[in-house]
Amino acid sequence: MPGLLRGVARTAIISGTATAVSNRVSRRQAGRWAQQDYERAATAAPPQVYSAPPAAPEPQAGESVDATIAQLKELAQLKEQGVLSEAEFEAQKSRILGG
Repeated sequence: MPGLLRGVARTAIISGTATAVSNRVSRRQAGRWAQQDYERAATAAPPQVYSAPPAAPEPQAGESVDATIAQLKELAQLKEQGVLSEAEFEAQKSRILGG
């Protein structure tokens, strides 16, 4: 019986030591990875900021009245067909009229 008890105690000591060493190695490796991630983030380029595309050019003063009327008629047709909402229609109309 003393031999059996000694064997169990030895196994417990060995497995406890192995667990402690394994945990320490895991923590050190996680710390190294965290440090590498931090260094990569610090040296990485800032994220790209995309701006909206430029607005369509405003009609020039020399543009004919007929072209403006044609645009307004087309806009009204789109609204009647349900393609444009009332707010979209008003926004586009004010853009065409320059106000």
